[in-house]
Amino acid sequence: MTALKILYVEDEDDIRSIGTMAMEAVGGFTVRACTSGTEALEAAPEFAPQLIVLDVMMPGMNGPETFAQLRAMQTTAATPVIFMTAKVQPDEIREYMALGAIGVIVKPFDPMTVAAQILSLWEKRNG
Repeated sequence: MTALKILYVEDEDDIRSIGTMAMEAVGGFTVRACTSGTEALEAAPEFAPQLIVLDVMMPGMNGPETFAQLRAMQTTAATPVIFMTAKVQPDEIREYMALGAIGVIVKPFDPMTVAAQILSLWEKRNG
């Protein structure tokens, strides 16, 4: 199996570093990390991710706004999205899922298990 290509969007440097390292080292994924929704929109067409892991709370364009913009792009219109957030009240999770996300990963995440969580959501979607 080839490595899953993940576009990872996280504005916090420390979280982005840990998340990227966990996805690459533990999960064996190919990761393109972005610091903002705007950067993600620029990187997505060329990188052609199989999956997008998206922070919810970001300055400028937040996760749901970035998600809507990615959906409007031909190259990422059908790319599955997982939100990663500390905002995980039941109504918030329902909102993310209603947008079309395939899952939500709670922050703070465990670097040793986050890759397995991502893979589990990916496999559940792709049956």
